[in-house]
Amino acid sequence: MKSIFLNDSNQIARVYPPETVALLQKEAGLDPQVITKAQLLANPALGADAEFVFSTWGMPAFTEDEIRAYLPRLRAVFYAAGSVQAFARPFLNCGAAVFSAWAANGVPVAEYTAAQIILANTGYFQAAAKCSTALEHRAEAGRHFSLFTGNYDCKVGLIGAGMIGSMVAERLKAYALHVMVFDPFLSDERAAVLGVEKVPLERLFAECQTISNHLANNPQTVGMLNYDRCFGRMQKHATFINTGRGAQVVEADLIRALKEEPDRTAVLDVTMPEPPVAESELYTLPNVFLTPHIAGSKGNEVRRMSLYMLEEFRRYIANEPTRWRVSLKMLETMA
Repeated sequence: MKSIFLNDSNQIARVYPPETVALLQKEAGLDPQVITKAQLLANPALGADAEFVFSTWGMPAFTEDEIRAYLPRLRAVFYAAGSVQAFARPFLNCGAAVFSAWAANGVPVAEYTAAQIILANTGYFQAAAKCSTALEHRAEAGRHFSLFTGNYDCKVGLIGAGMIGSMVAERLKAYALHVMVFDPFLSDERAAVLGVEKVPLERLFAECQTISNHLANNPQTVGMLNYDRCFGRMQKHATFINTGRGAQVVEADLIRALKEEPDRTAVLDVTMPEPPVAESELYTLPNVFLTPHIAGSKGNEVRRMSLYMLEEFRRYIANEPTRWRVSLKMLETMA
Protein backbone atom coordinates (compact mmCIF):
# COMPACT_ATOMS: atom_id res chain seq x y z
CA MET A 1 0.00 0.00 0.00
CA LYS A 2 1.33 3.44 -0.94
CA SER A 3 -0.09 6.90 -0.31
CA ILE A 4 1.14 10.33 -1.34
CA PHE A 5 0.54 13.97 -0.48
CA LEU A 6 -0.50 15.78 -3.66
CA ASN A 7 -0.81 19.55 -3.31
CA ASP A 8 0.15 22.78 -5.05
CA SER A 9 0.08 24.99 -1.96
CA ASN A 10 1.89 25.13 1.36
CA GLN A 11 -1.14 24.01 3.37
CA ILE A 12 -0.25 20.37 4.06
CA ALA A 13 1.89 21.02 7.15
CA ARG A 14 -0.80 23.29 8.62
CA VAL A 15 -3.67 20.84 8.11
CA TYR A 16 -1.82 17.55 8.78
CA PRO A 17 -0.01 17.79 12.14
CA PRO A 18 2.99 15.51 12.77
CA GLU A 19 1.01 13.01 14.82
CA THR A 20 -1.52 12.54 12.00
CA VAL A 21 1.26 12.22 9.42
CA ALA A 22 2.93 9.57 11.57
CA LEU A 23 -0.29 7.56 11.74
CA LEU A 24 -0.78 7.81 7.97
CA GLN A 25 2.81 6.66 7.41
CA LYS A 26 2.18 3.63 9.57
CA GLU A 27 -1.34 2.77 8.39
CA ALA A 28 -1.46 4.04 4.80
CA GLY A 29 2.15 3.79 3.68
CA LEU A 30 2.27 7.56 3.27
CA ASP A 31 5.34 9.19 1.76
CA PRO A 32 5.53 12.47 3.74
CA GLN A 33 7.07 14.33 0.81
CA VAL A 34 4.53 16.77 -0.69
CA ILE A 35 4.30 16.32 -4.46
CA THR A 36 3.04 19.10 -6.73
CA LYS A 37 1.28 18.46 -10.02
CA ALA A 38 4.26 19.83 -11.93
CA GLN A 39 6.58 17.42 -10.13
CA LEU A 40 4.26 14.50 -10.86
CA LEU A 41 4.03 15.34 -14.56
CA ALA A 42 7.80 15.69 -14.75
CA ASN A 43 8.42 12.42 -12.92
CA PRO A 44 5.59 9.88 -13.44
CA ALA A 45 7.29 7.40 -11.11
CA LEU A 46 6.15 9.53 -8.15
CA GLY A 47 2.54 8.47 -8.61
CA ALA A 48 2.89 5.18 -10.45
CA ASP A 49 2.25 3.03 -7.37
CA ALA A 50 0.07 5.44 -5.39
CA GLU A 51 -3.23 3.94 -4.28
CA PHE A 52 -4.30 6.83 -2.10
CA VAL A 53 -3.91 10.61 -2.32
CA PHE A 54 -4.17 12.86 0.71
CA SER A 55 -4.57 16.59 0.19
CA THR A 56 -6.23 19.81 1.33
CA TRP A 57 -6.65 23.34 -0.05
CA GLY A 58 -4.39 23.51 -3.10
CA MET A 59 -5.39 20.12 -4.50
CA PRO A 60 -4.60 20.39 -8.24
CA ALA A 61 -7.12 19.59 -10.93
CA PHE A 62 -6.38 16.76 -13.37
CA THR A 63 -7.94 15.63 -16.62
CA GLU A 64 -9.13 12.05 -16.88
CA ASP A 65 -6.26 11.29 -19.25
CA GLU A 66 -3.75 12.69 -16.76
CA ILE A 67 -5.21 10.60 -13.94
CA ARG A 68 -4.98 7.42 -16.00
CA ALA A 69 -1.43 8.22 -17.07
CA TYR A 70 0.10 9.52 -13.84
CA LEU A 71 -2.04 7.88 -11.12
CA PRO A 72 -2.88 4.53 -12.73
CA ARG A 73 -3.41 2.62 -9.46
CA LEU A 74 -5.31 5.30 -7.61
CA ARG A 75 -8.21 4.05 -5.47
CA ALA A 76 -9.22 7.12 -3.48
CA VAL A 77 -8.59 10.81 -2.79
CA PHE A 78 -8.93 12.03 0.80
CA TYR A 79 -9.42 15.81 0.78
CA ALA A 80 -8.96 17.47 4.17
CA ALA A 81 -10.94 20.60 3.29
CA GLY A 82 -14.40 21.55 2.07
CA SER A 83 -15.65 21.87 -1.50
CA VAL A 84 -14.34 19.35 -4.05
CA GLN A 85 -16.11 20.95 -7.01
CA ALA A 86 -12.85 22.15 -8.60
CA PHE A 87 -11.26 18.73 -9.01
CA ALA A 88 -13.54 15.79 -8.12
CA ARG A 89 -15.39 14.91 -11.34
CA PRO A 90 -12.44 13.55 -13.36
CA PHE A 91 -11.36 11.37 -10.43
CA LEU A 92 -14.87 10.00 -9.98
CA ASN A 93 -15.17 9.38 -13.70
CA CYS A 94 -11.96 7.36 -13.52
CA GLY A 95 -13.35 5.17 -10.75
CA ALA A 96 -11.46 6.70 -7.83
CA ALA A 97 -13.42 7.39 -4.67
CA VAL A 98 -13.38 10.96 -3.36
CA PHE A 99 -13.81 11.85 0.30
CA SER A 100 -14.14 15.37 1.67
CA ALA A 101 -13.86 16.83 5.15
CA TRP A 102 -16.61 19.30 4.32
CA ALA A 103 -18.40 18.36 7.53
CA ALA A 104 -15.34 19.20 9.62
CA ASN A 105 -14.81 22.44 7.72
CA GLY A 106 -18.48 23.22 8.17
CA VAL A 107 -18.34 23.15 11.98
CA PRO A 108 -16.67 26.58 12.42
CA VAL A 109 -18.79 28.04 9.59
CA ALA A 110 -21.92 26.95 11.43
CA GLU A 111 -20.58 28.27 14.73
CA TYR A 112 -19.73 31.64 13.15
CA THR A 113 -23.12 31.87 11.45
CA ALA A 114 -25.15 30.97 14.51
CA ALA A 115 -23.28 33.61 16.51
CA GLN A 116 -23.93 36.27 13.86
CA ILE A 117 -27.63 35.37 13.72
CA ILE A 118 -28.06 35.73 17.48
CA LEU A 119 -26.30 39.10 17.44
CA ALA A 120 -28.19 40.30 14.36
CA ASN A 121 -31.55 39.58 16.00
CA THR A 122 -30.71 42.18 18.64
CA GLY A 123 -29.66 44.90 16.18
CA TYR A 124 -26.09 44.56 17.39
CA PHE A 125 -24.19 45.48 14.23
CA GLN A 126 -25.47 48.95 13.41
CA ALA A 127 -26.07 49.82 17.06
CA ALA A 128 -22.47 48.95 17.94
CA ALA A 129 -21.09 50.85 14.94
CA LYS A 130 -23.08 53.98 15.75
CA CYS A 131 -22.36 53.82 19.47
CA SER A 132 -18.61 53.40 18.90
CA THR A 133 -18.05 56.47 16.73
CA ALA A 134 -19.05 59.40 18.95
CA LEU A 135 -21.07 60.23 22.06
CA GLU A 136 -23.64 62.15 20.03
CA HIS A 137 -24.40 59.00 18.03
CA ARG A 138 -25.49 57.04 21.09
CA ALA A 139 -29.10 58.17 20.78
CA GLU A 140 -29.18 57.01 17.15
CA ALA A 141 -27.71 53.67 18.25
CA GLY A 142 -30.50 53.34 20.80
CA ARG A 143 -33.12 54.13 18.17
CA HIS A 144 -31.78 51.41 15.90
CA PHE A 145 -31.62 48.93 18.79
CA SER A 146 -35.27 49.67 19.65
CA LEU A 147 -36.37 48.34 16.23
CA PHE A 148 -35.51 44.80 17.30
CA THR A 149 -37.50 42.47 19.55
CA GLY A 150 -34.64 40.11 20.38
CA ASN A 151 -34.30 36.39 19.81
CA TYR A 152 -37.42 35.02 21.49
CA ASP A 153 -39.85 33.81 18.79
CA CYS A 154 -37.81 35.68 16.18
CA LYS A 155 -38.13 34.49 12.58
CA VAL A 156 -34.81 33.43 11.09
CA GLY A 157 -34.41 32.32 7.49
CA LEU A 158 -31.84 29.81 6.20
CA ILE A 159 -31.32 29.60 2.46
CA GLY A 160 -30.20 26.03 1.90
CA ALA A 161 -30.28 23.09 4.29
CA GLY A 162 -27.26 21.15 3.12
CA MET A 163 -24.43 20.21 5.44
CA ILE A 164 -23.73 23.70 6.84
CA GLY A 165 -27.32 24.93 6.74
CA SER A 166 -28.36 21.87 8.71
CA MET A 167 -25.55 22.42 11.23
CA VAL A 168 -26.77 25.98 11.73
CA ALA A 169 -30.35 24.79 12.21
CA GLU A 170 -29.17 22.26 14.80
CA ARG A 171 -27.33 24.95 16.75
CA LEU A 172 -30.29 27.32 16.64
CA LYS A 173 -32.39 24.73 18.46
CA ALA A 174 -30.83 26.05 21.66
CA TYR A 175 -32.78 29.30 21.17
CA ALA A 176 -36.51 29.95 21.06
CA LEU A 177 -36.48 30.91 17.39
CA HIS A 178 -38.87 30.29 14.51
CA VAL A 179 -36.54 28.97 11.79
CA MET A 180 -37.70 29.01 8.18
CA VAL A 181 -35.82 27.26 5.38
CA PHE A 182 -35.85 27.55 1.62
CA ASP A 183 -34.43 24.41 0.04
CA PRO A 184 -36.19 22.56 -2.82
CA PHE A 185 -34.31 19.38 -1.88
CA LEU A 186 -35.32 19.38 1.80
CA SER A 187 -37.80 16.60 2.58
CA ASP A 188 -40.67 17.06 5.00
CA GLU A 189 -39.15 14.36 7.21
CA ARG A 190 -35.77 16.07 7.36
CA ALA A 191 -37.42 19.44 8.05
CA ALA A 192 -39.22 17.89 11.01
CA VAL A 193 -35.96 16.52 12.39
CA LEU A 194 -34.33 19.95 12.08
CA GLY A 195 -37.36 21.65 13.59
CA VAL A 196 -37.75 24.10 10.70
CA GLU A 197 -40.57 25.31 8.46
CA LYS A 198 -40.15 24.94 4.69
CA VAL A 199 -41.13 28.14 2.87
CA PRO A 200 -40.68 29.75 -0.58
CA LEU A 201 -37.69 32.06 -0.99
CA GLU A 202 -39.90 35.13 -1.38
CA ARG A 203 -41.71 34.48 1.90
CA LEU A 204 -38.46 33.84 3.72
CA PHE A 205 -37.09 37.27 2.76
CA ALA A 206 -40.40 39.03 3.46
CA GLU A 207 -40.96 37.61 6.94
CA CYS A 208 -37.58 36.90 8.53
CA GLN A 209 -35.70 39.26 10.79
CA THR A 210 -32.38 37.66 9.86
CA ILE A 211 -31.57 35.70 6.70
CA SER A 212 -28.46 33.56 6.21
CA ASN A 213 -27.26 32.18 2.88
CA HIS A 214 -26.07 28.56 2.62
CA LEU A 215 -26.83 27.78 -1.03
CA ALA A 216 -24.74 25.22 -2.87
CA ASN A 217 -22.10 26.75 -5.12
CA ASN A 218 -23.06 25.75 -8.66
CA PRO A 219 -24.08 27.43 -11.94
CA GLN A 220 -27.78 27.16 -11.06
CA THR A 221 -27.39 29.40 -7.99
CA VAL A 222 -25.31 32.19 -9.60
CA GLY A 223 -27.25 35.45 -9.26
CA MET A 224 -30.14 33.67 -7.56
CA LEU A 225 -30.42 36.23 -4.76
CA ASN A 226 -31.71 39.37 -6.46
CA TYR A 227 -33.87 42.40 -5.75
CA ASP A 228 -37.28 41.19 -6.92
CA ARG A 229 -37.30 37.80 -5.20
CA CYS A 230 -35.18 38.67 -2.21
CA PHE A 231 -33.63 41.95 -1.16
CA GLY A 232 -36.51 44.22 -2.14
CA ARG A 233 -38.80 42.17 0.12
CA MET A 234 -36.67 42.47 3.26
CA GLN A 235 -38.16 44.05 6.34
CA LYS A 236 -37.00 47.59 7.01
CA HIS A 237 -34.63 46.47 9.76
CA ALA A 238 -33.74 42.96 8.57
CA THR A 239 -30.21 41.56 8.33
CA PHE A 240 -28.73 39.51 5.49
CA ILE A 241 -25.74 37.30 6.34
CA ASN A 242 -23.64 35.64 3.66
CA THR A 243 -21.08 32.95 4.48
CA GLY A 244 -21.96 30.95 1.35
CA ARG A 245 -20.68 32.36 -1.93
CA GLY A 246 -20.66 35.89 -3.28
CA ALA A 247 -21.62 34.80 -6.79
CA GLN A 248 -25.11 33.92 -5.56
CA VAL A 249 -25.81 37.58 -4.76
CA VAL A 250 -26.56 40.25 -7.35
CA GLU A 251 -24.44 42.89 -5.63
CA ALA A 252 -26.15 45.88 -7.25
CA ASP A 253 -29.53 44.60 -6.07
CA LEU A 254 -28.33 44.14 -2.49
CA ILE A 255 -26.81 47.63 -2.49
CA ARG A 256 -30.06 49.08 -3.85
CA ALA A 257 -32.06 47.50 -1.03
CA LEU A 258 -29.59 48.68 1.62
CA LYS A 259 -29.69 52.24 0.31
CA GLU A 260 -33.50 52.27 0.17
CA GLU A 261 -33.77 51.22 3.83
CA PRO A 262 -30.68 52.26 5.84
CA ASP A 263 -31.88 50.24 8.84
CA ARG A 264 -31.36 47.06 6.84
CA THR A 265 -27.99 45.43 7.45
CA ALA A 266 -25.68 43.16 5.47
CA VAL A 267 -22.97 41.05 7.12
CA LEU A 268 -20.83 39.70 4.29
CA ASP A 269 -18.01 37.24 4.81
CA VAL A 270 -17.93 36.46 1.08
CA THR A 271 -18.37 38.62 -2.03
CA MET A 272 -17.88 38.38 -5.78
CA PRO A 273 -15.19 39.26 -6.56
CA GLU A 274 -13.42 38.67 -3.28
CA PRO A 275 -12.46 41.18 -2.02
CA PRO A 276 -14.87 43.64 -3.64
CA VAL A 277 -13.46 45.96 -6.28
CA ALA A 278 -12.02 49.22 -4.94
CA GLU A 279 -14.96 51.32 -6.13
CA SER A 280 -17.65 49.04 -4.65
CA GLU A 281 -20.21 50.82 -2.49
CA LEU A 282 -19.94 47.91 -0.06
CA TYR A 283 -16.95 49.78 1.39
CA THR A 284 -18.83 53.03 1.98
CA LEU A 285 -22.34 52.01 3.05
CA PRO A 286 -22.63 52.33 6.86
CA ASN A 287 -25.02 49.35 7.03
CA VAL A 288 -22.58 46.89 5.44
CA PHE A 289 -20.14 44.88 7.56
CA LEU A 290 -17.41 43.04 5.68
CA THR A 291 -15.18 40.30 7.06
CA PRO A 292 -12.28 38.68 5.13
CA HIS A 293 -13.76 35.19 4.56
CA ILE A 294 -13.13 34.13 8.15
CA ALA A 295 -16.08 31.74 8.51
CA GLY A 296 -14.25 28.46 8.21
CA SER A 297 -11.51 26.39 9.76
CA LYS A 298 -8.64 28.41 11.13
CA GLY A 299 -5.80 27.96 13.58
CA ASN A 300 -6.06 24.61 15.33
CA GLU A 301 -9.47 23.99 13.75
CA VAL A 302 -7.91 22.92 10.44
CA ARG A 303 -6.43 19.83 12.12
CA ARG A 304 -9.94 18.47 12.61
CA MET A 305 -10.18 18.01 8.84
CA SER A 306 -7.15 15.74 8.56
CA LEU A 307 -8.47 13.63 11.43
CA TYR A 308 -11.77 13.23 9.59
CA MET A 309 -9.85 11.94 6.57
CA LEU A 310 -7.71 9.59 8.66
CA GLU A 311 -10.86 8.11 10.18
CA GLU A 312 -12.48 7.85 6.76
CA PHE A 313 -9.42 6.07 5.37
CA ARG A 314 -9.64 3.54 8.20
CA ARG A 315 -13.30 2.85 7.42
CA TYR A 316 -12.57 2.52 3.72
CA ILE A 317 -9.79 -0.05 3.98
CA ALA A 318 -11.76 -1.99 6.61
CA ASN A 319 -14.74 -2.17 4.21
CA GLU A 320 -16.87 -0.37 6.76
CA PRO A 321 -19.54 2.21 5.85
CA THR A 322 -17.91 5.57 5.16
CA ARG A 323 -19.41 8.92 6.15
CA TRP A 324 -18.01 11.56 3.85
CA ARG A 325 -17.78 9.97 0.40
CA VAL A 326 -18.72 12.27 -2.49
CA SER A 327 -20.68 11.08 -5.53
CA LEU A 328 -21.33 12.66 -8.91
CA LYS A 329 -24.97 13.07 -7.89
CA MET A 330 -23.98 14.93 -4.74
CA LEU A 331 -21.90 17.38 -6.77
CA GLU A 332 -25.11 18.62 -8.39
CA THR A 333 -26.28 20.23 -5.16
CA MET A 334 -23.41 20.46 -2.68
CA ALA A 335 -21.28 23.54 -2.16
